[in-house]
Amino acid sequence: MITDKRIIKAIPNLLKGIDIPDLGEKQSGKVRDFYFKDNKRILITTDRQSAFDVNLGFVPYKGAILNELSAFWFNATKKIIANHMISTPDPNVMIGKNCQGIPIEMIIRGYITGSTNTSIWYSYKKGERKIYGLDFPDGLKKNQKLEKPVITPTTHGGGKGGHDDRVTREEILKSGIVSKKIYEQMEKATYALYQFGSNIAGSAGLIMPDTKYEFGIFEDKLILMDELHTPDGSRFWIKKTYKERFKKGLEPENFDKEFIRLWYTDRMDPYKTKPPVMPQELMVAASRRYIDVYEKLTGKEFKVFDYPIENRIKKNLKKAGII
Repeated sequence: MITDKRIIKAIPNLLKGIDIPDLGEKQSGKVRDFYFKDNKRILITTDRQSAFDVNLGFVPYKGAILNELSAFWFNATKKIIANHMISTPDPNVMIGKNCQGIPIEMIIRGYITGSTNTSIWYSYKKGERKIYGLDFPDGLKKNQKLEKPVITPTTHGGGKGGHDDRVTREEILKSGIVSKKIYEQMEKATYALYQFGSNIAGSAGLIMPDTKYEFGIFEDKLILMDELHTPDGSRFWIKKTYKERFKKGLEPENFDKEFIRLWYTDRMDPYKTKPPVMPQELMVAASRRYIDVYEKLTGKEFKVFDYPIENRIKKNLKKAGII
């Protein structure tokens, strides 16, 4: 079992980013650095921790956990919808098909919760009852299970200032971002993936109250891309304590990055005040949660490694014939 001492020891050498000149020009997202080669996308998942559309710091082993957990889910769900994954030559690296991304995040929610300004609870607690073009009844409480899951899409970095903004189904279809046929395929896959993921999570003693999916087009077909059912893109709650804590008005015991968001929102409005860098104790707690949720969902022990890992990544890419 990994100790706090080992997690702390890793902090000075975490993967903040990586430059591989042999792969050409680097592009960077919130968490991943990526390159393009031979119609493939080389995705390198770093240890960056993003929330509120800013980088808060870095979390030990996070990159490898996100990458390996996504690989687990991509393999498990390929019968539902094809995905972009080709191979994972390194714990932090995924080689994917270079598909054309659809700039819409398909967020599906089975519970009303959240702390960001795109969550339905954010609007509901202010008195709004029509959210994302959907009608919600009076009397709902935070973290309550909805009668049925709902899809609440957002733009993918296409809003003001590059932020994710809310968008309704009708607005998406009217905009022509995707055809009605493709969007209906996205909806169908979103519901099926969420049901599948919720079942697996339930068997692992967890609830997955909400998650997000990103899709792209490859060779004229819709495929799933980016990441899948990780603590970054999904919430996970402890199932056995959920009902009792909900009755008492307490937050669920969570195994995702929501506790990081809550740590900040309890102390400030992170949309008005620039959040400070994560303190060491929060980094360690986050690392432990990421490891725990990986092990619960996969049923496997996470293989701990030593930092720094830049040379290991380059060596494995070379071995795989990528560089």
